[in-house]
Amino acid sequence: MAKLERLNWDAIEWEQVNPHMKRKIITGDNMTVAQIFLADGFTVPLHAHINEQITQVVSGKMRFVFGENRDEEMILGPGDVVVIPANLPHEATMIGDVLEFDSWAPRREDWLNKTDDYLRG
Repeated sequence: MAKLERLNWDAIEWEQVNPHMKRKIITGDNMTVAQIFLADGFTVPLHAHINEQITQVVSGKMRFVFGENRDEEMILGPGDVVVIPANLPHEATMIGDVLEFDSWAPRREDWLNKTDDYLRG
């Protein structure tokens, strides 16, 4: 049996990913969860990954576009949740400052080893 560990978001330090984004990450053997702050107007560039993703907006709004041609759009506000299938290209633009939680399975190895260049550059 895996070791149980109690964690608290307030005890985890923010990682400043770029001038417009910071995050706190908790990971297990098979999934990653993150609390993320994104500044008004920031756009997470179009990208895709092998991970299924669940995004829950706490405050602010996120304008998502989906698909290689950005042919589907969705605006999420506080309390809204979207399940993004693995390998589906997606982009998100912040409308107001946004606080949100993301979960991924399998876990986000690129976030853990800091090779998530699409966010850093």
